[in-house]
Amino acid sequence: MLNRIIKFFLDNKLVAWLMLLLFIVWGLITSPFEIDSGLPRDPVAVDAIPDIGENQQIVFTRWMGRSPQDVEDQITYPLTSALLGVPGVKSVRSNSMFGFSSIYLIFDEDVEFYWSRSRILEKLNSLPSGLLPDGVQPALGPDATALGQIYWYTLEGRDKDGNATGGWDLNEIRSVQDFYVKYAIQSAEGVSEVASIGGFVQEYQVDVDPDKMRIYDVSLEQVMAATKQSNLDIGAQTVEINKAEYFVRGLGYVKSLEDIESSVVKMIDNVPIRIKDVANVHLGPATRRGILDKSGAPAVGGVVVARYGANPIEVINNVKEKIDQLSTGLPTKTLADGTVSQLTVVPFYDRTNLIKETIGTLEEALSLEILITIIVVLLMLLHLKSSLLISATLPVAVLMCFIAMRYFGVDANIVALSGIAIAVGTMVDMGIVMTESMILKIKEAPTTQSIKTSVYLATTEVASAVVTAVATTIVSFLPVFTMQAAEGKLFRPLAFTKSFALIASIMVAIMILPPLAEQLFKLKSKGKIAPYITNGILSVFSIILLFTAYSFFGIFGLIVGITGMLTLKLKDTKSESWLIRFEYFKNILYAAIVAWLLATIWMPLGVNKSNFTNFIFVALIIGMLIGFFYVVIHFYEKILRFLIKIKYVFVGLICLLLFSGYQIFSKTGQEFMPSLNEGSFLLMPTSMPHTGMQMNESNLRLLDMSVTAIPEVDMVVGKAGRVESSLDPAPMSMYENIILYKPEYKVDDDGRRIRYLVNKEGEYEKDSTGNLIPHENGKYFRQWRDHIQSPDDIWDEIVAATKLPGLTSAPKLQPIETRLVMLQTGMRAPMGVKIQGGDLKTIEAFGKEIEKYLKEVEGVKIEAVFADRIVGKPYLMLDIKRDEIAKHGLSIVSVQNQIQTAIGGMVMTSTVEGRERYNIRVRYPLELRDNPDKIKNILINSPAGNEVPLGDLVEIKYEQGPQAIKSEDGFLIGFVLFDKLDGFAEVDVVQNAQKLITEKIETGELVVPKGITYRFAGNYEQQLRANERLSLVVPIALVLILLILYFHFKSIMTSLFVFSGVFVAFSGGFIMIWLYGQEWFMNFDVFGTNMRDLFQMGTINLSVAVWVGFLALFGIATDDGVLVGTFLKDSFKKNKPKTKKEIRDAVVEGGLRRVKPAMMTTATTILALLPVLTSTGKGADIMLPMAIPSFGGMVLNVVTMFTVPVLYCLWQEWRLDIKKLKTQSDEK
Repeated sequence: MLNRIIKFFLDNKLVAWLMLLLFIVWGLITSPFEIDSGLPRDPVAVDAIPDIGENQQIVFTRWMGRSPQDVEDQITYPLTSALLGVPGVKSVRSNSMFGFSSIYLIFDEDVEFYWSRSRILEKLNSLPSGLLPDGVQPALGPDATALGQIYWYTLEGRDKDGNATGGWDLNEIRSVQDFYVKYAIQSAEGVSEVASIGGFVQEYQVDVDPDKMRIYDVSLEQVMAATKQSNLDIGAQTVEINKAEYFVRGLGYVKSLEDIESSVVKMIDNVPIRIKDVANVHLGPATRRGILDKSGAPAVGGVVVARYGANPIEVINNVKEKIDQLSTGLPTKTLADGTVSQLTVVPFYDRTNLIKETIGTLEEALSLEILITIIVVLLMLLHLKSSLLISATLPVAVLMCFIAMRYFGVDANIVALSGIAIAVGTMVDMGIVMTESMILKIKEAPTTQSIKTSVYLATTEVASAVVTAVATTIVSFLPVFTMQAAEGKLFRPLAFTKSFALIASIMVAIMILPPLAEQLFKLKSKGKIAPYITNGILSVFSIILLFTAYSFFGIFGLIVGITGMLTLKLKDTKSESWLIRFEYFKNILYAAIVAWLLATIWMPLGVNKSNFTNFIFVALIIGMLIGFFYVVIHFYEKILRFLIKIKYVFVGLICLLLFSGYQIFSKTGQEFMPSLNEGSFLLMPTSMPHTGMQMNESNLRLLDMSVTAIPEVDMVVGKAGRVESSLDPAPMSMYENIILYKPEYKVDDDGRRIRYLVNKEGEYEKDSTGNLIPHENGKYFRQWRDHIQSPDDIWDEIVAATKLPGLTSAPKLQPIETRLVMLQTGMRAPMGVKIQGGDLKTIEAFGKEIEKYLKEVEGVKIEAVFADRIVGKPYLMLDIKRDEIAKHGLSIVSVQNQIQTAIGGMVMTSTVEGRERYNIRVRYPLELRDNPDKIKNILINSPAGNEVPLGDLVEIKYEQGPQAIKSEDGFLIGFVLFDKLDGFAEVDVVQNAQKLITEKIETGELVVPKGITYRFAGNYEQQLRANERLSLVVPIALVLILLILYFHFKSIMTSLFVFSGVFVAFSGGFIMIWLYGQEWFMNFDVFGTNMRDLFQMGTINLSVAVWVGFLALFGIATDDGVLVGTFLKDSFKKNKPKTKKEIRDAVVEGGLRRVKPAMMTTATTILALLPVLTSTGKGADIMLPMAIPSFGGMVLNVVTMFTVPVLYCLWQEWRLDIKKLKTQSDEK
């Protein structure tokens, strides 16, 4: 079958060219990278990381002014009980807070998102009457996920030059936000919700005067009724006047304060008593449960939430288009100094930058891998055409992968695209094997044999083995496809992209590479003049390129042209040996030029070192590795023959190596996932539950100002409380400070570093305005102070600056990471203890005990341990005396209505002022209700017309109650949060904590109250679940790999020998992980740069990302073994050895046939991983742990070139010995 496909495309090259063109054009159309190709765009959806949040929906219910206990008893618990029966629900979490209830329904992963919403709506519509209080209506939250918050902005007054002006009241800005900006942005395609935060919501406030009410004999109910009846428009059908129809409207909506003031409360002797006679009517702020602060100044803003399944980058672009359309129509005002100030939408969190930088990291990694491939092939095959051929097919396979991603619905993100990056070794392997085979066949072919025939024979010789090798790599990723929950959502896209990339590379290798190679190898100029003309044209064209943006290609082409003409000139005058040496020189020169480009892009030693220094370092690394592989190739026969002689010792050493790897594996710490560097921090301290609004606002401002003073910080925006969204159930005591820090070096809008002009002394030049001058040959400008070497150092500065009295410490968090953790676990930290029970006070008390003992656990960060203070909120309880109200003929409802109106204020109606809506609230003035004694003096009107002081009707008590009530599946719950110290693994820390808590319980020091249960939650649970799944499916995948090998070799022994490469690679990966954690390893400087710092060496814990790296390694590890085994099998089939010497000669012959391409693919894979290991760009945090096992495994996998032949030889010798013994036995 394979042979027929190869022959078809060799015979029908037009089909191959058309397919190649189709793949390139279609791939450019769907590419997530912004390639200016002039083609229409239908790109793969792009985000920074996969959405790993739970499959959940939110039911949100407002009950304004009600305490958390009232909300829990009358809304949350009844709704939770009813919603537990929704199909597909596996868990229900809830949060009852002041004025609202949030219920989170966690569905099974296989439940479709919008199907689950329809089931919830059905349930809500069928709730029994009387289940909830009158006027309370639960609503379904926005159709968004934890990653939905993609764009935050503030509204600020700016002049024509974009400078901040001030001069706007917060209530003015909030009105513009609520009634204009919010709705305009929400109309952008893909936006689910725009939620407001900050400023003051304006309302009409009617502050009654009890003394005047007494004088005029007006009750509070009468003022309430008059206010309500003062605001009404009606429609009175139509009338016809002179045969013309008129719509009739009765206008009565409130338009001004005077409209309310003039409303009549009652008539006394035909004299109207108006509201203004008994109350003060004014505009004022509504009660706030959320505030926003920007760098120490109060602000108004909003958060844009993307719809589920929408392309984030596309949604953000749509939002920006709407903002551009909206900006010219926003209000303006002239300030006292004559400055014209216009409200402007100013973003402060835009995920575009993170997405672009993350994708840019991958784009750079792929570019570097292509350059490394060119260098390796140039140096090891000494064939420029082959180098260009292999490197050119790699981008085609990547573009084909994008096509599959687009139509299989796989989003492009750092994890998904990493699948392509780690597949490059295998993708290149196919091209190298086939091209090397073609070159060899063409050299060995008789003069009468056509190049087409040679290409066909070479391709069919290795095609089967190549396909088998790729099949084992794809099968090695089957465990990733079976992952569930967060780890499944994180890594399944990677498994898809890696599989797409490998399948695409097979298609390219089988269908496109052979006809392309035939045409390329046919390009031989005839005659003596034609080659000079060809090289001359190339040189002239290259000279033209020197004066364009493609000057590098001009230099490269010029050198190729000149060396080509030199080769022609020397061909007839120099000896064959001299020409071979010149060929070496020529290809080394080509490789050096490509290495220069590689060094200028990669800059491994840092941008503060010169291009030349970086080039020397790159050349040194490549030279050492290629030199090592050349030594292996050159001495391969001698080494192999020596190892065959001491085969038992060699096998023993391999077994010792495997044992060492297993020992390291058993002692390696575990964690769920390394976090992605988002380029920003989220500082989330909390104040004490009793802290009031003024103090919270002051704390928030002080935090923002303290952090803004840090030079490396670009901007700080702080939030206390919640935005107007069901996605944010935060109490006022919870602060969220988004801290955007400056990149280490100045960058442009796309995140690329900018060079600036320097003088001879190395100092930066500035223009007349004091700004740095960009210059392509200048130096990068570092924005961090000398002692700040990493974002961790910036975080340390933030922690030191934010130690304020009355605030808890906060773990190091990031915006996306925190939202995912909070909506996954219900906690605001990745590690914690969940305590369930039936009584909040008992839960809190037990939580404090757990907190005390957690501080003793090894590896726990003491300052990060914090148990929820659940019942610390002060409550003022007004306990109605039923006997007393009965004496005055009052009912509970009547008294409660008057209490609610007088103290909290009651909304009577809402005005309609064009697009804007404002509440009208009746209440007592603040000075008459700001302490208990004054509350006692509030007058309650009785049916008899008497006024009774509230103090006579109620007993005022002080109690401590819950600020928020959380529950899971109907059980009350509290959290104890903690974090680990650097250098410790999450799983180890949790296991240490579990052990200590168990010991304390067994010794009686810690008593678990009746009805209380506890469990450790967070990333720990997810890691255990991932381990359980992997322990089941990894062995299955390994068995499948063994079966594929068996189907190829038809021999269980040969299959096992090849399969041994998996275990060698496994050991190599873990040995590399161990070495990374040793302080002495690579602890030296090269050109002033420490190698441990360069390769970001430190303790590596066994996370899901590391396991994915191992799974990728398992597939690659068998590739060389498959081809070695294939050639060994062919060698034995051809030579039919009958003695041990002949067996060893056949083994050496088979090994020699594969050693060069094996060393090339190993060199390419190892070198291609070096840029990933040194990368510090966005997304490198995810790629690094996946790359380390592959790097270590491939370094040790060089041994496979010896283990497979030695084991094969041992087996064949055993067979020969057994055969001889059997023959001797038969003769006897």
